[in-house]
Amino acid sequence: MNLKDKIILITGGNSGLGKATAQLCVEKGASVIITGRDHEKTKSVAKEIGATPFKCDVTKDEEIDALYAFIEKEFNGLDVLVNNAGIGIKKTLVELTREELRQVYEVNVFGAAMVAQGAAKIFIKQNEGNIVNIASTASLKGYPTGSIYSTSKFALRGMTQCWQGELRQNNIRVIQVNPSEVPTAFGDEEHRTERPLEDNKLTPEDIAITIVNSLEMDKRAYIPEVTVHATNPF
Repeated sequence: MNLKDKIILITGGNSGLGKATAQLCVEKGASVIITGRDHEKTKSVAKEIGATPFKCDVTKDEEIDALYAFIEKEFNGLDVLVNNAGIGIKKTLVELTREELRQVYEVNVFGAAMVAQGAAKIFIKQNEGNIVNIASTASLKGYPTGSIYSTSKFALRGMTQCWQGELRQNNIRVIQVNPSEVPTAFGDEEHRTERPLEDNKLTPEDIAITIVNSLEMDKRAYIPEVTVHATNPF
């Protein structure tokens, strides 16, 4: 699929993987909408890279509804959703709380599902579309302190496989991308401060390239799931 003139929505698009993906898609000639909870930051990033900003907290259905109403009015359609918004909390089993579980699942599972639902309604009408779910290698294997975050990504992987089964008949490609560690603001839910890149770790651009390459495959084919590891992160 040629991304030129395609309409692409990227949630959590004002930093990290989302920003890098948005920037690359803009460079490919796409019209890109980026969302975030911090609207001032989202507006600033959108201006920097040439995207369209929209304030959307994926835990709030009314804001998701407003997002899709805006897309329908201003763009009259959608070609790609990159379901990137996500948060993480590290806690052992004996430390975690019900509230922390809810906090992460509201974004990583329930939010991802409701945003994808809005896109799927458009895609089914069009009889084509693309959903890219940004998961993690944590969706493939659990680890100590991963009871909250890892299981949320296991859930996203399960939903991805369900949506693949449901939506293929409508020419909708559902792709899951599993990055290993990428130094970003992820995990700093209070300040969202970007961590410095490391020579031996993945970069946001590595994942952006993976997403774009997957989308650029001819529409007759798709990659159900792709995992990206740093060659030697040690």
